[in-house]
Amino acid sequence: MSLPYFFHPDIPDAAGMLILEEDSSKHIISVLRMQVGEEMMLTDGKGARATAVITDDHRKKCAVRILHLDRIPGRRPRVTLAVSPLKNAARFEWLLEKATELGVTAIIPLICDRTEKAHLRKDRLTGILVSAMLQSRQSWLPELPDPMPFPEYISGIGKMDALKFIAHCEEGEKAELRSVLTVGDPDRVILIGPEGDFTHQEIEAALHAGTVPVSLGHTRLRTETAAIYAASLLR
Repeated sequence: MSLPYFFHPDIPDAAGMLILEEDSSKHIISVLRMQVGEEMMLTDGKGARATAVITDDHRKKCAVRILHLDRIPGRRPRVTLAVSPLKNAARFEWLLEKATELGVTAIIPLICDRTEKAHLRKDRLTGILVSAMLQSRQSWLPELPDPMPFPEYISGIGKMDALKFIAHCEEGEKAELRSVLTVGDPDRVILIGPEGDFTHQEIEAALHAGTVPVSLGHTRLRTETAAIYAASLLR
């Protein structure tokens, strides 16, 4: 049976001592009823995975000692979703959760001309990422920077050493995304637009910056569906 798995932002080296945060302490002691001498797993979301043993079962300040520490390498290739936030917050949160479970490396909230909601609750979204990382027993938390205007992101995309794609609904020559991927490809980036799609000007700017237009199939997908389908292919 797998050991319970928790997040802590700073994990010391093996044999180090650690006081867990109050929320984790309450869950460990009050919900799981764990006691001194019982073991758990911890991660910092930056590749550290530790086995720890409880030394003080205080329900607000649970203390543990690190028994063993591994450094888990990040997954390759790196996959970045640059995707417009959604007007429906719950649907965007679902997207973040599923992208994390799939092992996406970074999620860039992309503010486009047709984006209807640019303000995001960063603390809440980070909590969703942490929960999804723990549920899928991973050791790397996806990067989630502040929302970025489309022109700003496009201005730097040409410098990325990665395959760069844009999925849009305008007519034109587009390859199926699944057909242009092979094993051993470098890092991958895909741009997914808002409800209502990218504007023609945004599409032209992305193509000029070196992105490749791709199709995600023969049906028109919602933003969150398109993002998760693309992530599953790229991952």
